[in-house]
Amino acid sequence: MTDNELNNLTDDGIFEDDSEHKSYKLYNFRRPDKFSKDNLRALRDIHRDFSKSISLILSGYLRMRVEIEIVSVDQLTYEEFIRSMPSPISVGVFEFEPLSGQILLGISFEVISCIVNRMLGGIGSIDQQNRELTDIEKALAKKVINIIIKALEDSWNTIVPVKGKFISLDDNYQSIQVATAGEIVALLTFEVQISGKHFGLFSICFPYPVLETVLGHLSTQHIFQTKGLVASNDERIKMISKINSSTVDLRVQFGSCSITLDDFLQLTEGDIIKLDNKVQDDLIVKVNGEKKFFARPGTIKDKVCVKITDVYDEMHEILRNYF
Repeated sequence: MTDNELNNLTDDGIFEDDSEHKSYKLYNFRRPDKFSKDNLRALRDIHRDFSKSISLILSGYLRMRVEIEIVSVDQLTYEEFIRSMPSPISVGVFEFEPLSGQILLGISFEVISCIVNRMLGGIGSIDQQNRELTDIEKALAKKVINIIIKALEDSWNTIVPVKGKFISLDDNYQSIQVATAGEIVALLTFEVQISGKHFGLFSICFPYPVLETVLGHLSTQHIFQTKGLVASNDERIKMISKINSSTVDLRVQFGSCSITLDDFLQLTEGDIIKLDNKVQDDLIVKVNGEKKFFARPGTIKDKVCVKITDVYDEMHEILRNYF
């Protein structure tokens, strides 16, 4: 083919650049993406519930306000992950049986020192000097990590049945090798706020081999279906039969009034207290402390009783009091 013929083909548009309509995507063989976007979204959903749960658990355990929020979910190589982590840092190594491989839980020194200080009877202050934990502090840190692992296990059990098992506690990532340098890991990063004035981070690292066998469960559609399971008719009957035998506290509010403490202390048998209810007014029936029904008073065979007249409606009560 001559140069003139080649130029004519080009001018006719046969060899036009069709980059805008590529049917392929670039692939980085040095850092392949093993987790899909849907996998990462599913991990975020699972651990969003976990962050709410562990916030409540640690707040009650430490008797101080702890707020934990997931801030990012990324995939990167294990080597990049190790390089990005500070030192010293408390690293808990654990497993999720029956999944293969080990998972890493890293808690920044700011967070763990604040928690340990509180566990030792302090106000929950942060040690300003970064250092390795003492043996006593490590023992306390293990307790906290086990609490976190249990909460993590509960969140995962809604998706796949797992059992958390604590393996070890280290002061840095350099001495831990749970994956090869080029292996892809899923890294979840959480922000921790303690008492609204102390801040820090903790992270969870899932190497790809750990999650490889359950990737089919890591989709937003699967999580939605799992959480939205509808009970069968037999299950509903069993549930109702169990509830039917439960005891509940039932109370009827006949009315109210305001009296002085002195008058209350001087009350004796036979005294009459004037209530704010009228004779024709409906009474309020409470079930376990919640207003549920309106009722009218009466007697059956010399016993006081009430007859349910309607389901409780707040607006009805407001209008009744108004008029």
